[in-house]
Amino acid sequence: MAHRPSRSGAKPGATREQVERRERFVRARRDALRGASGAVAALYGWHTVTAALRNPARHVRKLLATENAARRLAEEGITAKPDIVRSAAIADRLAPDAVHQGLYLEADPLPAPAIEEVPAKGMVLVLDQITDPHNVGAILRSAAAFAATAIVTTQRHSPEATGALAKAASGALELVPLVNVQNLARGLDALKARGFLVAGLDSSGDSDLSALALRTPLALVLGAEGKGLRQLTKATCDYVARIDLPGGIKSLNVSNAATLSLYIARRAVQNETADR
Repeated sequence: MAHRPSRSGAKPGATREQVERRERFVRARRDALRGASGAVAALYGWHTVTAALRNPARHVRKLLATENAARRLAEEGITAKPDIVRSAAIADRLAPDAVHQGLYLEADPLPAPAIEEVPAKGMVLVLDQITDPHNVGAILRSAAAFAATAIVTTQRHSPEATGALAKAASGALELVPLVNVQNLARGLDALKARGFLVAGLDSSGDSDLSALALRTPLALVLGAEGKGLRQLTKATCDYVARIDLPGGIKSLNVSNAATLSLYIARRAVQNETADR
């Protein structure tokens, strides 16, 4: 007899407990995503939630916390009034492998500035159809560490700023604005019109990124793993550069490549400024 997949999306061979938990997760997420104003950002984990609570731009709808997490919030001086629940009540709202650390928050999404509102200074990261939320979250964290001005993504083929992405960003979602554009090439043209130098990162680049004469404002463009930058994206960049690596592996995970490119670009800009 053919296996009949669960409506919850549980894997074949899953135990009854795993199926029931998955179904509870699906129901909870469906209920969370309903709301008076539509979309909601579901955030979990200590750094992610506390950063959101400290952000005055966040409009909180619901905060759940275990007794221990609520006590820690008070000790940290974070004024919040969570609903006290058991850990399992939070776990039921999340994917089975999510680590929530006793905190779960639902909030309105942060306002997304238009690309014309991005300050023409510093460095901006542009993501060309990078869809993995863990990678985008890790890129956000590096962007915050290097004081990037914004991250530009496409409206389609980009993960939502919630859940796993927010957890991987570890609070950086509250620090680095996310700008969504419908057409990436036009978005890059808008940056160039405001004085940005646009450098794409691709293994087929003509020169090493560290060899370029970089300046700010600077936009660094990264493509999805495997596919890299799309042809129109490459054609719109002022430069297409690579990152030369000395070891036997010549490519990096895109989030690691983002961190390294930010470091290289920051050093290059500092050296260029010092030489003037």
